[in-house]
Amino acid sequence: MTTTAHRLDVALAPVPPSERSRLLGTTLAIVAALAVGVVVNAVLLSPLHHARDQRLAYASFRYDLANGTAPVGQVTPSDELLALGTPVAIVQIPRLGVDEVVLEGTTSSVLKSGPGHRRDTVLPGQAGPSVVMGRAAAYGGVFGSIAALRAGDTVLTTTGQGTSTYVVSGVRRPGDPLPDPLASGDGRLTLVSASGSRWAPDSLVRVDAELVTPSLPTPVGVLARTVLGDDEAAFAGERSAWPTFLLALVALAGAAVLVVVMRRWWGRWQAWVVGLPLVGVCAAMAAGELFSLLPNLV
Repeated sequence: MTTTAHRLDVALAPVPPSERSRLLGTTLAIVAALAVGVVVNAVLLSPLHHARDQRLAYASFRYDLANGTAPVGQVTPSDELLALGTPVAIVQIPRLGVDEVVLEGTTSSVLKSGPGHRRDTVLPGQAGPSVVMGRAAAYGGVFGSIAALRAGDTVLTTTGQGTSTYVVSGVRRPGDPLPDPLASGDGRLTLVSASGSRWAPDSLVRVDAELVTPSLPTPVGVLARTVLGDDEAAFAGERSAWPTFLLALVALAGAAVLVVVMRRWWGRWQAWVVGLPLVGVCAAMAAGELFSLLPNLV
């Protein structure tokens, strides 16, 4: 009985102030590292990520165009759905200086690399509605200024079927009237992005542009709106990123604890010289995954 009580007293013994301070310091260090990682990723790393991915996508799409293998519909020649992130078009907006490779899909991860084509719509240049979404702030923020477009501005698109020209007919916000239904053989391109504060948008902006060149051959669609996942809708986050985000947080916590341990063994400056780069990498990884969880148009 005495032994059991002694063990209980030991288990319930208060944590020494020094240990509480160390634990609190480690926790604050993790939070601070994550906050710094988010800011650095948003301002510095995300544009570099976008620029690199655009270069790779452009090289891949140019190769496909040269070999006549660029996508012309929702499926590949072997009747398989195009993989998310596949380059499908180039969109150019002369008034805004936009010249981007459009990728298949509109998940948050895809939109890190450039504008995304909504998979349940036709490709640009074809008859029918085509929707392309893009971020307003992070990862290049390529569609951050589309609200400045005016009626009469041109939008050029290039796909495996050729080049098409659209003319902007108007800018829409929630509650504005919808454009007139398309007549048979007509095409419309709708650009979609976030509106409001740059890093805390609260609404959507849509730019409608009418196809003024002859519509290109339009394959029969195989994807309907009801088939798409919730993570491809406007302002949606990517729920599948939770596991990697949590792993990145665990890695960040481990790196912070490691710095504390190394500080005991080596000293303050030696621990920070070795541990700071590791903490920075883990914080950047966590911040990158956090942007996958955040709305895809930010």
